[in-house]
Amino acid sequence: MFTVLIISVIVVTVILLLSVLTINKGYSYKHSVDRAEDSPYMQENKKISDED
Repeated sequence: MFTVLIISVIVVTVILLLSVLTINKGYSYKHSVDRAEDSPYMQENKKISDED
């Protein structure tokens, strides 16, 4: 019974550490945003407005 408890605590600890590492890696990711001038949608919109 005691060995099952020890193994369970180890498994829970490993899962907790892996989830914390994954969350930290996600938060440290450098997000970037493209400029509006580079957007193909904005270029299509500009062509349509130029034709009017």
